Amino acid sequence: MLPSPRHALSALYAVTGREVIKFVHQFGRMASALVRPALWMLVFAAGFQNVFGVSIIEPYDTYITYQIYVLPGLLGIVLLFQGMQSSLSMVYDREMGVMRLLLTAPLPRWYLLLCKLIAGTLLSTLQAYAFLAACLVMTWILPWTDVTVPWSGWLYMFPAIVLGGLMLGAVGLLLSVYVQQLENFAGTMNFVIFPMFFISPALYPLWKLRESGAEIIYLLALANPFTYAIELIRYAAYGKLNGTALAVVVGSGVVFFLFAAYGYDPQRGAIRRTPQAAGSAA
Repeated sequence: MLPSPRHALSALYAVTGREVIKFVHQFGRMASALVRPALWMLVFAAGFQNVFGVSIIEPYDTYITYQIYVLPGLLGIVLLFQGMQSSLSMVYDREMGVMRLLLTAPLPRWYLLLCKLIAGTLLSTLQAYAFLAACLVMTWILPWTDVTVPWSGWLYMFPAIVLGGLMLGAVGLLLSVYVQQLENFAGTMNFVIFPMFFISPALYPLWKLRESGAEIIYLLALANPFTYAIELIRYAAYGKLNGTALAVVVGSGVVFFLFAAYGYDPQRGAIRRTPQAAGSAA
């Protein structure tokens, strides 16, 4: 049963407001979200600006420097880590009992999870644009970090960033089904986040992998949905659309969300009651 529009908007406002308030009161979270990609930009821009460049490939119309190429990948890592942060938040809420209270609200479970996903995507988008602004400041202060993105690209990238944030947030939502304790999140970082990031065109073009003979890594990168989130942002920055990337990002996001909603079913998923829990409750 679908909620009334007024009830649905009230739930969305409540969930989103809670996430934003939590984020505002956690200054270190914003700082870490900006420092991580900014440090990558500073180090790689200084170290590779005269060593590594990218020849004329789509969506670029000319030879570009490495720091221009790597910018969409760093935007992607902002979205990826925020998606995983949302996963960590879900695990924490489940341990504290907040998630169980939320899912007992008189609304469809999938809609409540969608509200959480939208709230996380809002934070992802804000952090991505904060990083873009930080890159602009770095360009003024440190000339070797010059990142030339058309001003129109800031607008064109918005839907790509939102779609990428939704897809990666859905990945985090799905992971939260299986990450039962906060202590297990470090393993998730090692076995999910870093492979998704490094086996992608975030730091280097995929054709260089094939050229070097790393065919297996190249094929894994093609199977990585994070690859297409980055390419969608990369093309959007120049007012172009990568149809394949759009289809993969939207399709993957829907599939991940459906599996997450299935996993949060109390009969089979993350919030099901074990016999021991039921016995202790009795």
